[in-house]
Amino acid sequence: MALLITEDCINCDMCEPECPNQAISMGDLIYQIDSARCTECIGFYDSPTCQKVCPIDRTIVADPQHPESQDALWEKFVMLQGAVSV
Repeated sequence: MALLITEDCINCDMCEPECPNQAISMGDLIYQIDSARCTECIGFYDSPTCQKVCPIDRTIVADPQHPESQDALWEKFVMLQGAVSV
């Protein structure tokens, strides 16, 4: 499942540069995650780096609007990498 940044975000700029898929960007008020690009770091790391570097607990959570299996996240990673390679 893609991740979601909640309104508890303090705009500390820690997550955006850590995202290997460039899925994080500044929204109107807080950072946001593009669910089409978020693979929860599958293919890169063992766990989502944005969650690791966020100084506020439970600010980056699973997005209930975008449920995806581990297999679907892997397929998204492969597709994104193929798009980058072309």
